[in-house]
Amino acid sequence: MAVETDITLFYVVAAYLCVMLGVGIWAYKKTDSAEDFMVAGRSLGAVIIAGTLMATWMGSGTVTGGSNSISYEHGLWPAILFGSAALLGIGILKILAPRIRRFNKITIPEMMEEELGWEGRVISLLIIAFAYVGIVSYQFIGFGFVLNVTTGVSVTHGTLIATVIIITLAAMGGLMSVAYTDAISAFLMLCGLFVALPYVFVEAGGWQNIAQNVPESHLNPLGDLSFIQFMGFWAPFFLLILADQNMYQRIIAGETDEGTNRGLIGWFIGVTVGMTIIPVIALASRAMFPNLDPGMALIATTTVVPTWVGGILLAAASAFIITTGSSYLLSASTNLSHDLYQGMINPDASDNSVFWLTRLLVVGLGIFAFVLGEYFPTILEIQMYSYTAYGAAITPALLAIFLMRKRLTKTGGLTGMTVGAILSITWDTVLNSPLGVDAVIVAAPTAALLIVTVSYFTEGRTATKPVQG
Repeated sequence: MAVETDITLFYVVAAYLCVMLGVGIWAYKKTDSAEDFMVAGRSLGAVIIAGTLMATWMGSGTVTGGSNSISYEHGLWPAILFGSAALLGIGILKILAPRIRRFNKITIPEMMEEELGWEGRVISLLIIAFAYVGIVSYQFIGFGFVLNVTTGVSVTHGTLIATVIIITLAAMGGLMSVAYTDAISAFLMLCGLFVALPYVFVEAGGWQNIAQNVPESHLNPLGDLSFIQFMGFWAPFFLLILADQNMYQRIIAGETDEGTNRGLIGWFIGVTVGMTIIPVIALASRAMFPNLDPGMALIATTTVVPTWVGGILLAAASAFIITTGSSYLLSASTNLSHDLYQGMINPDASDNSVFWLTRLLVVGLGIFAFVLGEYFPTILEIQMYSYTAYGAAITPALLAIFLMRKRLTKTGGLTGMTVGAILSITWDTVLNSPLGVDAVIVAAPTAALLIVTVSYFTEGRTATKPVQG
Protein backbone atom coordinates (compact mmCIF):
# COMPACT_ATOMS: atom_id res chain seq x y z
CA MET A 1 0.00 0.00 0.00
CA ALA A 2 1.29 3.49 -0.83
CA VAL A 3 0.83 6.56 1.35
CA GLU A 4 -1.53 9.04 -0.31
CA THR A 5 -1.53 12.69 0.64
CA ASP A 6 -4.75 14.11 2.09
CA ILE A 7 -5.11 17.88 2.11
CA THR A 8 -8.14 17.62 4.41
CA LEU A 9 -5.82 16.48 7.19
CA PHE A 10 -3.80 19.62 6.68
CA TYR A 11 -6.84 21.76 7.41
CA VAL A 12 -7.18 20.11 10.83
CA VAL A 13 -3.47 20.58 11.53
CA ALA A 14 -3.61 24.21 10.38
CA ALA A 15 -6.60 24.93 12.63
CA TYR A 16 -4.77 23.53 15.61
CA LEU A 17 -1.66 25.53 14.78
CA CYS A 18 -3.83 28.65 14.86
CA VAL A 19 -4.90 27.72 18.39
CA MET A 20 -1.25 27.31 19.37
CA LEU A 21 -0.41 30.66 17.83
CA GLY A 22 -3.22 32.25 19.82
CA VAL A 23 -1.78 30.82 23.04
CA GLY A 24 1.63 32.12 21.99
CA ILE A 25 0.23 35.64 21.55
CA TRP A 26 -1.46 35.44 24.96
CA ALA A 27 1.81 34.28 26.57
CA TYR A 28 3.75 37.03 24.78
CA LYS A 29 1.60 39.62 26.54
CA LYS A 30 2.13 37.92 29.93
CA THR A 31 5.90 37.51 29.58
CA ASP A 32 7.77 40.51 30.97
CA SER A 33 10.95 39.12 32.53
CA ALA A 34 13.66 36.52 32.00
CA GLU A 35 12.15 34.33 34.76
CA ASP A 36 8.75 34.44 33.05
CA PHE A 37 10.43 33.42 29.81
CA MET A 38 12.58 30.63 31.28
CA VAL A 39 10.44 29.05 34.03
CA ALA A 40 6.96 30.59 33.47
CA GLY A 41 7.26 32.71 36.62
CA ARG A 42 7.13 29.48 38.71
CA SER A 43 3.33 29.54 38.37
CA LEU A 44 2.35 26.20 36.81
CA GLY A 45 -0.28 23.93 38.38
CA ALA A 46 -0.43 20.12 38.47
CA VAL A 47 -2.41 19.65 35.24
CA ILE A 48 -0.16 21.96 33.23
CA ILE A 49 2.96 20.37 34.77
CA ALA A 50 1.76 16.89 33.73
CA GLY A 51 0.87 18.01 30.22
CA THR A 52 4.03 19.99 29.55
CA LEU A 53 6.30 17.22 30.86
CA MET A 54 4.56 14.63 28.71
CA ALA A 55 4.46 16.70 25.53
CA THR A 56 8.06 17.85 25.88
CA TRP A 57 9.33 14.33 26.45
CA MET A 58 7.16 12.72 23.76
CA GLY A 59 7.89 14.95 20.78
CA SER A 60 9.29 13.96 17.42
CA GLY A 61 11.61 11.58 19.26
CA THR A 62 8.57 9.45 20.10
CA VAL A 63 6.09 9.98 17.26
CA THR A 64 8.71 9.78 14.48
CA GLY A 65 11.80 8.36 16.22
CA GLY A 66 12.17 6.32 19.40
CA SER A 67 9.52 3.69 20.02
CA ASN A 68 7.82 4.47 16.71
CA SER A 69 10.93 3.83 14.60
CA ILE A 70 12.12 0.90 16.72
CA SER A 71 8.77 -0.87 16.40
CA TYR A 72 8.62 -0.34 12.63
CA GLU A 73 12.28 -1.24 11.99
CA HIS A 74 13.12 -3.81 14.70
CA GLY A 75 10.00 -5.13 16.41
CA LEU A 76 7.09 -4.51 18.79
CA TRP A 77 8.47 -5.73 22.11
CA PRO A 78 11.81 -3.89 22.06
CA ALA A 79 9.84 -0.72 21.29
CA ILE A 80 7.55 -1.25 24.29
CA LEU A 81 10.50 -2.18 26.52
CA PHE A 82 12.24 0.96 25.28
CA GLY A 83 9.53 2.97 27.04
CA SER A 84 10.53 1.49 30.41
CA ALA A 85 13.58 3.77 30.35
CA ALA A 86 11.32 6.82 30.60
CA LEU A 87 9.13 5.28 33.32
CA LEU A 88 12.12 4.39 35.47
CA GLY A 89 13.57 7.85 34.92
CA ILE A 90 10.30 9.55 35.91
CA GLY A 91 10.22 7.52 39.12
CA ILE A 92 13.74 8.67 40.01
CA LEU A 93 12.92 12.31 39.18
CA LYS A 94 9.87 12.14 41.45
CA ILE A 95 12.18 11.16 44.31
CA LEU A 96 14.65 13.93 43.46
CA ALA A 97 12.01 16.63 42.79
CA PRO A 98 12.09 18.21 46.29
CA ARG A 99 15.88 18.58 46.09
CA ILE A 100 15.69 19.96 42.56
CA ARG A 101 13.19 22.62 43.66
CA ARG A 102 15.19 23.55 46.77
CA PHE A 103 18.36 23.91 44.74
CA ASN A 104 16.75 27.11 43.38
CA LYS A 105 18.69 27.17 40.11
CA ILE A 106 17.16 27.73 36.68
CA THR A 107 19.62 25.74 34.56
CA ILE A 108 21.80 22.63 34.79
CA PRO A 109 25.03 24.64 34.24
CA GLU A 110 24.11 26.75 37.29
CA MET A 111 23.80 23.57 39.34
CA MET A 112 27.12 22.34 38.00
CA GLU A 113 28.88 25.59 38.88
CA GLU A 114 27.54 25.45 42.42
CA GLU A 115 29.34 22.15 42.98
CA LEU A 116 32.08 21.91 40.31
CA GLY A 117 33.09 25.52 39.72
CA TRP A 118 33.05 27.59 36.56
CA GLU A 119 34.68 24.77 34.60
CA GLY A 120 31.66 22.55 35.24
CA ARG A 121 29.38 25.35 34.07
CA VAL A 122 31.28 25.83 30.80
CA ILE A 123 31.50 22.12 29.95
CA SER A 124 27.84 21.49 30.69
CA LEU A 125 26.46 24.49 28.80
CA LEU A 126 28.46 23.55 25.69
CA ILE A 127 27.33 19.91 25.82
CA ILE A 128 23.69 20.85 26.45
CA ALA A 129 23.65 23.37 23.61
CA PHE A 130 25.22 20.78 21.28
CA ALA A 131 22.78 18.01 22.25
CA TYR A 132 19.68 20.21 22.26
CA VAL A 133 20.36 21.67 18.84
CA GLY A 134 20.49 18.08 17.56
CA ILE A 135 17.17 17.31 19.25
CA VAL A 136 15.59 20.44 17.77
CA SER A 137 16.79 19.48 14.29
CA TYR A 138 14.74 16.28 14.20
CA GLN A 139 11.64 18.07 15.45
CA PHE A 140 11.89 20.15 12.29
CA ILE A 141 12.20 16.99 10.19
CA GLY A 142 9.30 15.32 12.01
CA PHE A 143 6.95 18.15 11.11
CA GLY A 144 8.35 18.04 7.59
CA PHE A 145 6.98 14.47 7.44
CA VAL A 146 3.57 15.75 8.55
CA LEU A 147 3.45 18.37 5.82
CA ASN A 148 4.63 15.81 3.26
CA VAL A 149 1.71 13.49 4.11
CA THR A 150 -0.91 16.24 4.26
CA THR A 151 0.08 18.50 1.39
CA GLY A 152 2.54 16.56 -0.76
CA VAL A 153 5.34 19.12 -0.34
CA SER A 154 8.81 17.59 -0.12
CA VAL A 155 10.12 16.70 3.33
CA THR A 156 12.89 19.28 2.87
CA HIS A 157 10.45 22.11 2.15
CA GLY A 158 8.19 20.91 4.94
CA THR A 159 11.16 20.95 7.31
CA LEU A 160 11.93 24.53 6.35
CA ILE A 161 8.34 25.57 7.07
CA ALA A 162 8.51 23.75 10.42
CA THR A 163 11.69 25.64 11.27
CA VAL A 164 9.90 28.97 10.88
CA ILE A 165 6.86 27.86 12.92
CA ILE A 166 8.87 26.41 15.83
CA ILE A 167 11.25 29.35 16.04
CA THR A 168 8.31 31.77 16.06
CA LEU A 169 6.47 29.97 18.87
CA ALA A 170 9.60 29.64 21.05
CA ALA A 171 10.57 33.28 20.58
CA MET A 172 7.12 34.65 21.42
CA GLY A 173 6.27 33.55 24.93
CA GLY A 174 9.06 31.29 26.17
CA LEU A 175 8.06 28.58 28.64
CA MET A 176 4.78 30.34 29.41
CA SER A 177 3.48 29.70 25.87
CA VAL A 178 5.19 26.31 25.51
CA ALA A 179 3.79 24.92 28.79
CA TYR A 180 0.15 25.71 28.01
CA THR A 181 0.29 24.52 24.39
CA ASP A 182 2.08 21.41 25.67
CA ALA A 183 -0.75 20.61 28.06
CA ILE A 184 -3.42 21.00 25.37
CA SER A 185 -1.37 18.86 22.97
CA ALA A 186 -0.72 16.10 25.50
CA PHE A 187 -4.36 15.49 26.30
CA LEU A 188 -5.37 15.70 22.65
CA MET A 189 -2.66 13.17 21.77
CA LEU A 190 -3.80 10.67 24.38
CA CYS A 191 -7.38 10.94 23.12
CA GLY A 192 -6.21 10.62 19.52
CA LEU A 193 -4.16 7.49 20.25
CA PHE A 194 -7.04 5.79 22.08
CA VAL A 195 -9.48 6.56 19.26
CA ALA A 196 -7.10 5.77 16.39
CA LEU A 197 -5.86 2.39 17.64
CA PRO A 198 -8.97 0.30 16.81
CA TYR A 199 -9.38 1.98 13.41
CA VAL A 200 -5.74 1.26 12.51
CA PHE A 201 -6.16 -2.37 13.58
CA VAL A 202 -9.22 -2.78 11.37
CA GLU A 203 -7.46 -1.22 8.37
CA ALA A 204 -4.45 -3.50 8.91
CA GLY A 205 -6.72 -6.58 8.92
CA GLY A 206 -6.49 -7.41 12.62
CA TRP A 207 -3.67 -8.86 14.69
CA GLN A 208 -3.37 -12.09 12.72
CA ASN A 209 -2.93 -10.23 9.44
CA ILE A 210 -0.42 -7.85 11.00
CA ALA A 211 1.62 -10.77 12.34
CA GLN A 212 1.66 -12.39 8.89
CA ASN A 213 2.79 -9.21 7.12
CA VAL A 214 5.69 -8.12 9.30
CA PRO A 215 9.08 -9.89 9.52
CA GLU A 216 8.87 -12.89 11.86
CA SER A 217 11.63 -11.44 14.05
CA HIS A 218 9.45 -8.39 14.80
CA LEU A 219 7.44 -10.43 17.32
CA ASN A 220 10.48 -11.77 19.22
CA PRO A 221 11.21 -10.43 22.73
CA LEU A 222 13.98 -8.16 21.41
CA GLY A 223 12.89 -8.15 17.78
CA ASP A 224 15.91 -8.44 15.51
CA LEU A 225 18.18 -6.72 18.05
CA SER A 226 20.81 -8.28 20.29
CA PHE A 227 20.77 -7.29 23.96
CA ILE A 228 23.75 -4.95 23.45
CA GLN A 229 22.06 -3.32 20.47
CA PHE A 230 18.84 -2.87 22.46
CA MET A 231 20.78 -1.25 25.32
CA GLY A 232 22.33 1.07 22.76
CA PHE A 233 18.81 2.49 22.27
CA TRP A 234 17.57 2.16 25.87
CA ALA A 235 20.52 3.64 27.78
CA PRO A 236 20.70 7.06 26.03
CA PHE A 237 16.95 7.50 26.54
CA PHE A 238 17.24 6.67 30.24
CA LEU A 239 20.30 8.84 30.82
CA LEU A 240 18.78 11.86 29.11
CA ILE A 241 15.56 11.88 31.12
CA LEU A 242 17.47 11.70 34.39
CA ALA A 243 19.23 15.00 33.72
CA ASP A 244 17.19 16.70 31.00
CA GLN A 245 17.26 20.43 31.69
CA ASN A 246 13.77 20.80 30.20
CA MET A 247 12.35 18.41 32.78
CA TYR A 248 14.18 20.15 35.62
CA GLN A 249 12.93 23.57 34.51
CA ARG A 250 9.35 22.29 34.48
CA ILE A 251 9.76 20.79 37.94
CA ILE A 252 11.10 24.14 39.13
CA ALA A 253 8.26 26.00 37.36
CA GLY A 254 5.61 24.31 39.53
CA GLU A 255 3.75 26.67 41.82
CA THR A 256 3.77 24.24 44.78
CA ASP A 257 5.57 21.04 45.79
CA GLU A 258 2.26 19.16 46.05
CA GLY A 259 1.12 20.28 42.61
CA THR A 260 4.47 19.36 41.10
CA ASN A 261 4.28 15.91 42.67
CA ARG A 262 0.80 15.31 41.21
CA GLY A 263 2.05 16.56 37.86
CA LEU A 264 4.87 13.99 37.88
CA ILE A 265 2.37 11.21 38.57
CA GLY A 266 0.23 12.42 35.66
CA TRP A 267 3.33 12.45 33.45
CA PHE A 268 4.07 8.82 34.40
CA ILE A 269 0.54 7.73 33.48
CA GLY A 270 0.55 9.63 30.19
CA VAL A 271 3.90 8.20 29.09
CA THR A 272 2.76 4.67 30.01
CA VAL A 273 -0.25 5.00 27.73
CA GLY A 274 1.49 6.79 24.88
CA MET A 275 4.57 4.58 24.73
CA THR A 276 2.45 1.44 24.69
CA ILE A 277 -0.02 2.46 21.98
CA ILE A 278 2.49 4.11 19.61
CA PRO A 279 4.60 0.95 19.06
CA VAL A 280 1.44 -1.07 18.33
CA ILE A 281 0.29 1.45 15.71
CA ALA A 282 3.81 1.55 14.21
CA LEU A 283 3.84 -2.25 13.88
CA ALA A 284 0.47 -2.13 12.10
CA SER A 285 1.95 0.52 9.84
CA ARG A 286 4.79 -1.87 8.96
CA ALA A 287 2.20 -4.41 7.82
CA MET A 288 0.39 -1.83 5.66
CA PHE A 289 3.35 0.25 4.44
CA PRO A 290 6.44 -2.01 4.34
CA ASN A 291 8.74 0.43 2.52
CA LEU A 292 8.44 3.65 4.52
CA ASP A 293 11.11 5.74 6.15
CA PRO A 294 10.68 4.41 9.74
CA GLY A 295 10.01 7.92 10.99
CA MET A 296 6.84 8.04 8.90
CA ALA A 297 5.22 4.94 10.49
CA LEU A 298 2.71 6.59 12.84
CA ILE A 299 2.06 9.55 10.56
CA ALA A 300 1.27 7.31 7.57
CA THR A 301 -1.57 5.59 9.43
CA THR A 302 -3.46 8.88 9.70
CA THR A 303 -4.22 8.59 5.97
CA VAL A 304 -6.10 5.27 6.26
CA VAL A 305 -8.40 6.00 9.22
CA PRO A 306 -11.47 8.27 9.10
CA THR A 307 -10.43 11.85 8.41
CA TRP A 308 -11.64 13.16 11.74
CA VAL A 309 -9.60 10.50 13.59
CA GLY A 310 -6.50 11.03 11.47
CA GLY A 311 -6.88 14.78 11.83
CA ILE A 312 -6.99 14.63 15.64
CA LEU A 313 -4.00 12.30 15.80
CA LEU A 314 -1.99 14.27 13.28
CA ALA A 315 -2.79 17.60 14.90
CA ALA A 316 -1.70 16.28 18.29
CA ALA A 317 1.45 14.70 16.84
CA SER A 318 2.26 17.99 15.12
CA ALA A 319 1.77 19.87 18.35
CA PHE A 320 4.01 17.42 20.23
CA ILE A 321 6.71 17.95 17.63
CA ILE A 322 6.37 21.73 17.58
CA THR A 323 6.23 22.29 21.33
CA THR A 324 9.12 19.89 21.96
CA GLY A 325 11.18 21.72 19.37
CA SER A 326 10.27 25.02 21.01
CA SER A 327 11.17 23.70 24.47
CA TYR A 328 14.61 22.42 23.55
CA LEU A 329 15.35 25.49 21.46
CA LEU A 330 14.36 27.71 24.37
CA SER A 331 16.43 25.67 26.80
CA ALA A 332 19.60 25.79 24.68
CA SER A 333 19.17 29.53 24.17
CA THR A 334 18.73 30.00 27.92
CA ASN A 335 22.07 28.30 28.55
CA LEU A 336 23.88 30.72 26.28
CA SER A 337 22.12 33.88 27.49
CA HIS A 338 21.75 33.10 31.20
CA ASP A 339 24.77 30.87 31.87
CA LEU A 340 27.36 32.12 29.39
CA TYR A 341 26.49 35.76 28.81
CA GLN A 342 25.03 36.84 32.16
CA GLY A 343 26.82 34.24 34.26
CA MET A 344 30.33 34.65 32.87
CA ILE A 345 30.71 37.42 30.29
CA ASN A 346 28.55 40.23 31.66
CA PRO A 347 27.33 39.55 35.24
CA ASP A 348 25.82 43.04 35.41
CA ALA A 349 23.58 42.49 32.38
CA SER A 350 20.04 43.69 32.99
CA ASP A 351 17.10 41.31 33.09
CA ASN A 352 15.68 42.94 29.98
CA SER A 353 18.89 42.49 27.97
CA VAL A 354 19.07 38.79 28.91
CA PHE A 355 15.40 38.43 28.02
CA TRP A 356 15.88 39.82 24.50
CA LEU A 357 19.20 38.07 23.95
CA THR A 358 17.45 34.77 24.66
CA ARG A 359 14.90 35.56 21.97
CA LEU A 360 17.64 36.37 19.44
CA LEU A 361 19.47 33.16 20.28
CA VAL A 362 16.27 31.17 19.68
CA VAL A 363 16.37 32.38 16.08
CA GLY A 364 20.10 31.78 15.60
CA LEU A 365 20.18 28.29 17.10
CA GLY A 366 17.00 27.36 15.23
CA ILE A 367 18.64 28.15 11.91
CA PHE A 368 21.71 26.15 12.90
CA ALA A 369 19.52 23.18 13.90
CA PHE A 370 17.90 23.17 10.46
CA VAL A 371 21.31 23.03 8.79
CA LEU A 372 22.49 20.26 11.13
CA GLY A 373 19.44 18.11 10.39
CA GLU A 374 20.31 18.03 6.70
CA TYR A 375 23.47 16.01 7.45
CA PHE A 376 21.89 13.03 9.27
CA PRO A 377 20.16 10.22 7.32
CA THR A 378 17.47 9.32 9.90
CA ILE A 379 15.72 10.83 12.89
CA LEU A 380 16.69 7.87 15.07
CA GLU A 381 20.38 8.42 14.30
CA ILE A 382 20.28 12.11 15.30
CA GLN A 383 18.26 11.19 18.39
CA MET A 384 20.72 8.59 19.67
CA TYR A 385 23.75 10.79 18.95
CA SER A 386 22.27 13.74 20.86
CA TYR A 387 21.04 11.60 23.76
CA THR A 388 24.40 9.85 24.11
CA ALA A 389 26.39 13.08 24.26
CA TYR A 390 24.07 14.45 26.96
CA GLY A 391 23.69 11.24 28.92
CA ALA A 392 27.41 10.46 29.12
CA ALA A 393 28.70 13.96 29.89
CA ILE A 394 25.91 15.49 32.01
CA THR A 395 23.88 12.77 33.74
CA PRO A 396 26.58 10.98 35.81
CA ALA A 397 27.92 14.28 37.15
CA LEU A 398 24.48 15.72 37.91
CA LEU A 399 23.35 12.58 39.74
CA ALA A 400 26.61 12.62 41.69
CA ILE A 401 25.78 16.15 42.87
CA PHE A 402 22.45 14.94 44.27
CA LEU A 403 23.51 11.51 45.53
CA MET A 404 27.18 11.66 46.57
CA ARG A 405 26.85 14.74 48.75
CA LYS A 406 30.18 15.53 50.50
CA ARG A 407 32.03 12.66 48.79
CA LEU A 408 31.93 14.30 45.35
CA THR A 409 34.99 16.40 44.53
CA LYS A 410 35.50 19.00 41.86
CA THR A 411 38.32 17.00 40.28
CA GLY A 412 36.21 13.84 40.17
CA GLY A 413 33.18 15.57 38.67
CA LEU A 414 35.15 17.41 35.99
CA THR A 415 37.15 14.33 35.06
CA GLY A 416 34.01 12.27 34.53
CA MET A 417 32.29 15.01 32.50
CA THR A 418 35.29 15.58 30.24
CA VAL A 419 36.01 11.92 29.51
CA GLY A 420 32.29 11.16 29.04
CA ALA A 421 31.97 13.99 26.51
CA ILE A 422 35.07 12.98 24.56
CA LEU A 423 34.10 9.30 24.40
CA SER A 424 30.50 10.02 23.36
CA ILE A 425 31.64 12.18 20.46
CA THR A 426 34.64 10.13 19.24
CA TRP A 427 33.64 6.52 19.92
CA ASP A 428 31.48 6.16 16.81
CA THR A 429 32.88 8.91 14.58
CA VAL A 430 36.65 8.52 15.13
CA LEU A 431 37.04 5.00 16.56
CA ASN A 432 34.28 3.46 14.41
CA SER A 433 32.48 1.70 17.32
CA PRO A 434 35.05 -0.94 18.38
CA LEU A 435 33.52 -4.44 18.69
CA GLY A 436 30.24 -3.00 17.42
CA VAL A 437 29.43 -1.54 20.85
CA ASP A 438 27.50 1.75 20.92
CA ALA A 439 29.17 4.79 22.45
CA VAL A 440 26.75 5.08 25.37
CA ILE A 441 27.59 1.57 26.62
CA VAL A 442 31.18 2.70 27.10
CA ALA A 443 31.01 6.45 27.70
CA ALA A 444 28.41 6.70 30.49
CA PRO A 445 29.78 3.89 32.74
CA THR A 446 33.33 5.20 32.25
CA ALA A 447 32.27 8.71 33.26
CA ALA A 448 30.43 7.41 36.35
CA LEU A 449 33.36 5.21 37.38
CA LEU A 450 35.83 8.08 37.02
CA ILE A 451 33.63 10.42 39.08
CA VAL A 452 33.48 7.94 41.96
CA THR A 453 37.12 6.79 41.75
CA VAL A 454 38.76 10.18 41.30
CA SER A 455 36.53 11.69 44.00
CA TYR A 456 37.63 8.93 46.38
CA PHE A 457 41.33 9.62 45.79
CA THR A 458 40.94 13.41 45.96
CA GLU A 459 38.47 13.49 48.87
CA GLY A 460 39.38 16.03 51.51
CA ARG A 461 41.37 18.17 49.08
CA THR A 462 38.77 19.40 46.55
CA ALA A 463 35.47 18.48 48.19
CA THR A 464 32.42 20.34 47.01
CA LYS A 465 29.66 21.83 49.10
CA PRO A 466 26.78 19.52 50.05
CA VAL A 467 23.54 19.91 48.13
CA GLN A 468 20.74 21.61 50.01
CA GLY A 469 17.98 19.34 51.24
